[in-house]
Amino acid sequence: MGKFMETAAHRDYSKWWQKEGTWPAMFQMAKPPITGRPYSVKENYIRCVKGEEPYWMPAYFTESNIIWPDAMEEHPVPEEDGYDWWGVNWQMVDSVGGMITKPGTRTISDFANWKEELEWPDLSLVDFKADGAKIQQNLDPDRVHIYECVEGLFERLHEMIPFDESLVAFYEEPELLAEFFEKMADYKIESCSKIFEYYGRVDGVLYHDDWGTQRSGFFSNEMFDEQIMPETSRFLKFVKDQGKFIELHSCGKNIQYVPEMIEMGIDMWNPQLFINEPDLLHSKYGKQMTFAFPLTIEHGWGEEEIRKATRDFVDHFGENGRVMAFIMTDMSDPKQGEIAHDELYNYSLEYYNKLYGRK
Repeated sequence: MGKFMETAAHRDYSKWWQKEGTWPAMFQMAKPPITGRPYSVKENYIRCVKGEEPYWMPAYFTESNIIWPDAMEEHPVPEEDGYDWWGVNWQMVDSVGGMITKPGTRTISDFANWKEELEWPDLSLVDFKADGAKIQQNLDPDRVHIYECVEGLFERLHEMIPFDESLVAFYEEPELLAEFFEKMADYKIESCSKIFEYYGRVDGVLYHDDWGTQRSGFFSNEMFDEQIMPETSRFLKFVKDQGKFIELHSCGKNIQYVPEMIEMGIDMWNPQLFINEPDLLHSKYGKQMTFAFPLTIEHGWGEEEIRKATRDFVDHFGENGRVMAFIMTDMSDPKQGEIAHDELYNYSLEYYNKLYGRK
């Protein structure tokens, strides 16, 4: 057992590890209850994810609880400069508010040697039970519960060796790469099984795997179909077979892979903001997949401007019942968010009552 896995095996997960103000800590905090709704917030969210005639347009993130385990050490714990249980060296970049692998990080000498050199986490040594009991304390039973499954199959590959070497492996070691993805999918299945067993009700999984740049995907569709899709599909099928819905977080301009996303059973994609054309996604795929699009409230807007922008958003994207509003406001003015959330709920409730012939 490697030293990083040994640390995880002896960590006391009954205590809270993340530092106040970090993304994991914010995900783990209890959210105020949502009151005054005639139907379950959870059930309405799931209706939208699955395209089953929601009662109102959900406010993305606001109406869900994120399950972010301390005991799944895909990042350093706490999330600051340090190592995960794979031995990957991470560093916090304050300007973007997130972690990246430290330049030059290498956990194996060469991809061709991964079978001999890579130490796989032994999940049987980790106290998921204590962590699960702790995390459940802050989960709102009326919200949907979503497991944040970070570091997907491709991401984990390029975190272990330099990014360019990861791409070279697609060309020079396709059979060895297929074996790597197979074993990584096995690991993802095992880790999700632990979450489903110890963290209470889990309604969905938010799977992270970045597949593109600001201009296009990393791979041709043929390469994606042949090398990314098979084991990703097998992992996602396991999740769906457990009765969970699947959201995808995949940064990059990845519109080209939407047909593959749909084929793999992904219910919802949260496309990277401002580079994936919402109108194109909505018009071409809006009946087959749910999307979370930004509803941007500009600095200095007053109440009427905020309410009008919110109504316009619902009118524009509401027709299929498969869009959530990711409300983005001036963080220095909390009142903006209150107004936008109020208008989104009340106007979209009326909108969907008319659309679906409800009284």
